[in-house]
This record gives sequence, structure tokens and C-alpha cells, in this order.
Amino acid sequence: MATAMAATAAERAVLEEEFRWLLHDEVHAVLRQLQDILKEASYRFTLPGTGTEGPARQENFILGSSSTDQVKGVLTLQGDALSQADVNLKMPRNNQLLHFAFREDKQWKLQQIQDARNHVSQAIYLLANRDESYQFKTGAEVLKLMDAVMLQLTRARNRLTTPATLTLPEIAASGLTRMFAPALPADLLVNFYINLNKLCLTVYQLHSLQPSSTKNFRPAGGAVLHSPGAMFEWGAQRLEVSHVHKVECVVPWLNDALVFFTVSLQLCQQLKDKISVFSSYWSYRPF
Repeated sequence: MATAMAATAAERAVLEEEFRWLLHDEVHAVLRQLQDILKEASYRFTLPGTGTEGPARQENFILGSSSTDQVKGVLTLQGDALSQADVNLKMPRNNQLLHFAFREDKQWKLQQIQDARNHVSQAIYLLANRDESYQFKTGAEVLKLMDAVMLQLTRARNRLTTPATLTLPEIAASGLTRMFAPALPADLLVNFYINLNKLCLTVYQLHSLQPSSTKNFRPAGGAVLHSPGAMFEWGAQRLEVSHVHKVECVVPWLNDALVFFTVSLQLCQQLKDKISVFSSYWSYRPF
């Protein structure tokens, strides 16, 4: 009996020593690693032109689609803003070629990129508040920090992987139609969004539904990508989507950022798992 109790006490002492080492050493090693990775991710979002400050550099991306050549063009991305969009659209009915580009004084903020960057900055802030001099007292404290960091990283990833669902009136009211010179024809709508590592442009061609039309008018709900036949009301008009053209371009640094998010989330989860192993021991030990 005495031998068993001595073994249990020795085992407990070893586990306590391991847990102290985990709290005092390994946790901070993981936090340093996380900060390094997330600073790299943050750098991808800012893409400074010179040094660590200054305006983000401009990058040109050629729009393409494997299924259509109706829409071609070049988008210029500068950090979280589209600083130029130069687009050619071949109209399906008559093959007429339309050309439109952003006005010189206009930029279009990509809210998804801005939000993702802000969530990364918040995660870095949380980690920086627990520097080397900070002593974690309990496993629960580490778990709470990891949960907070993982929440910010998940939100950052979701902003890039889950584009907003918009109704056609919301797209019409977004202000994008007023960005172009020459002005977009009244029967066109455009939308830009991020999907994973791609910057996407959707062009909707519209036609009016006559009051005498026998079609049942059913306004379409919100969607990332609307289909031909989708209807909506705008002003005093009832309109229907006749053609949809979607083109996209790969933005390599968005792919980098998504990889950094995945690696960081895995590191957070691994640390949580290690802490939980000890927590379950302390909760369920038979003495």
C-alpha cells in the first residue's frame, strides 16, 4: 500500500513538473511561433511598396474564364482596394464590344480583405499582450487565450472563403455602377468579391419585364452568384437577369494568407490538446 502511494506521489510530482514546463516554456514558444506566422500573414495584406510603411504596391491581374471569352480585362489591386478595373464585354446578342474602366479618381474598397486583415491584427494584439515576462498560472488561462485567437483567425478565414450573399437591388445600390467611365449601360450590373484565393468579377445583363408579361414575378433572394432568370425590382422597373458572366484571377498572396491561417489554427489546437491532457488528469485522478 505504502509503495503504491509512493509511486502515485512520484507520478504526480513528474506530471506537475511537466505541466509547469508546459505553462512556463512551451506555451511561450508556441506564442512566439504564432506571432511570427501571423506577422507574415499581416505582411501579405499590406504589401508595402518600400520598407514597412508607405502605400501598398499595385498589382495587375488578368481576368480569365475557362468557359467564356465574353468578358476580358485587367484588375489592379492595391492592398485592400481595387484602384483600376479595365473591362471589355462582348454582348451575346449582337457581338457589340463594350469597354469600361474605373474613373481616375475612384477606388473600390474590398471589405473582405480589410476585415480579414483587421482580424489578423486583433489576433497579433492578443498574443503580444502575453509576452515572455507573462506567467500563465492555469491551463484554463491558456485555453481562453487560444480560443480568443482561434476566433479571430476563423473570422479572418471566413471573410475570404465566404463571400457576402447580396440581393440584386443591393448590388444595384452598391455604388459600383458609378465607378466607371464611360458610365455603365442601364442594363448592366457588376459585382466584385473575393472567393478563397481568387478575385472575382460578375457581370449581369438585364432586360425589363413588360407590365403585360405573363411571367410570375418572384423577386430573387440574396446570393453570391445569381442565375439567368433571377428577377428584381429597381425603381419603378421590374427586371430579369438574361445573361451572367463570371471571370476571376488568382491572387497568390491570398493563398499564402489562407495557408498561414490554417497552420496557425492547427498550432492553437495542438496546444489546447496538450493542456487538456493535463486538465483531464487533474480532474479525474483517483485521489
